Amino acid sequence: MTGEPKDKDKIGEGSSSGFDYNSTYYLHPSDIPKQLHVNEKPEKGTKEYMSWMRCDAMIKGWLTTAMEKDIRDSVKYANTLAQIYNDLRERLGKESLPRTYELKQKIAATHQDGNSVSVYYTKLRTLWDEMSSILPFPKCSYNDCSCEIGKRLVEFQENEHLYHYF
Repeated sequence: MTGEPKDKDKIGEGSSSGFDYNSTYYLHPSDIPKQLHVNEKPEKGTKEYMSWMRCDAMIKGWLTTAMEKDIRDSVKYANTLAQIYNDLRERLGKESLPRTYELKQKIAATHQDGNSVSVYYTKLRTLWDEMSSILPFPKCSYNDCSCEIGKRLVEFQENEHLYHYF
């Protein structure tokens, strides 16, 4: 490709930028967010640290650009993508108590209101499914357990759903 160094094993050879095009942390202009898979931060002072910083800054930019303003403002002082991720996971993750409360309120406030039965059920089912993903039922962790407590809890939950539905 035009613009790539002639000898890719040498840093910056054939290029005025000094980038290591073979680095795990090299970002090509055509890279998109789903292509990057870098799991560790190199030590400060290593030759890959600056490339890692560029990747981190680029992904932070992609992420914060996609956020709503209120959320973006709450993470703008984070130094790394990992800090943003951990903060958002803590506040908005699957075990989010505020989201659980919100879902329970929505379920309680959902009524048929002249909709067809299938539309009403679909609304409820969507909320129930999200609630199940946030608060899954505990499972027996005893080895070779045959108590079927999970099955009984699911049946209990389905009955609870039916009581709300009717």
